[in-house]
Amino acid sequence: MTLILLLALITVSESDGRSVVGRTGEDVTLPCQYDIRQYNALSVCWGRGQLPSSGCNNLLISTDGYKVKEDARFSSKYQLLGRLDKGDVSLTILNVSETDAGRYGCRVDIPGWFNDDKHHYDLKVERGQVASTELPQTSSSSSSITAENSSFNVVLVCVLFGLVALVMTGTIIIIVRKRQLKNPQQQQVNSTVRFSTTSSNLHLQSRGSAVENIYQIDGGVDGSEYEYCP
Repeated sequence: MTLILLLALITVSESDGRSVVGRTGEDVTLPCQYDIRQYNALSVCWGRGQLPSSGCNNLLISTDGYKVKEDARFSSKYQLLGRLDKGDVSLTILNVSETDAGRYGCRVDIPGWFNDDKHHYDLKVERGQVASTELPQTSSSSSSITAENSSFNVVLVCVLFGLVALVMTGTIIIIVRKRQLKNPQQQQVNSTVRFSTTSSNLHLQSRGSAVENIYQIDGGVDGSEYEYCP
């Protein structure tokens, strides 16, 4: 009779779960710890729904007390982010959605009969208000940032064009001045060459005239008729 009452009390205590409220899109942590200094590292499992007499139904994640066990059935949505070496085996559910609502159970496998430490949690998920309150502010802030970036780009382009124009203007002025400095010398050389060419032409023309005159005189000596000039 005493054993039956004890089992009934255990069943009632297991069915009572702590209520936890989460919001969609956020992370929720369900606490579970044990005294690792007293028991050393222990095996722990998390399951969905009411915990059975042994193990975990709908196993979500488990650990041997030192590291999380790898299993292809485990989803990355469920994480043990606490210090395992401190006995912290709390379950963190990432990016909670409405389908995550329900009962969860943590079983700490303590050696001995009916010694397992079991915890139940009833997760309630509410819709978050992020979409209705924060999105307009985000869009307006992003638009203002875009406008500031655009104005900054325009100013930067204008400054660059101004610098390029100044550099080109200075280069053109330097080239013109260099040409002006070189032109007088070039003009002197050109005038000297033209003068020499003209003198040579004049000298050649004078020699040609003298030759023609000599030719005409020679022709007269040979008996040619001279034209009478009154």
